[in-house]
Amino acid sequence: MPADNETLLERLVALNAKRAAEEAAGIVHWLRPEFQQRSGTGAQTEMDVTTGAVKDTATAKPSGAAPLGKRAWPTGLPEQIKTVAEVLSVSTQALTLAALEAHFTARGRWRERLPTILETLEALGRARRLAAAPERWQAV
Repeated sequence: MPADNETLLERLVALNAKRAAEEAAGIVHWLRPEFQQRSGTGAQTEMDVTTGAVKDTATAKPSGAAPLGKRAWPTGLPEQIKTVAEVLSVSTQALTLAALEAHFTARGRWRERLPTILETLEALGRARRLAAAPERWQAV
C-alpha cells in the first residue's frame, strides 16, 4: 500500500509541474472543458447561473468600460492603481509599458511609478506579465 501512495504522489507532482509550465505558457485547463479558452486571446467565457446561457466575452466590452483615450494621471496611489487596472481591463490586447504610458497625460515623474503599479496589480492577481520581448501586461 505505501508503494501505491508513493506512485500516486509522484504522478501528482509530475502533473502539477506540467500544469504549471502550461499555465506559464498561457494554457489553462478548466474543470469543465466546454468553458476552456480556445482562441488564446485572453477572453473569458461567462455563464448565467440562473439560465445556463453561455456568453462569450471576447467581443463584448466590460460593462461601464471607459474608452481607451488619453486620461489624466490621478494624484493618489489608490486612484493610480485603479486607473491602470481599468486601462488594462478595457484593452483588447496586452500592452507594453510605452503603450500603457500613452494612455495618460501628466507632467513629472509619474512614469517611474508605473512599473511598481504593474507589479502591484500582478501581485494582487489583477494583471499578468507576458514573458515576451518587450514585456507586455494584460488584465486577468
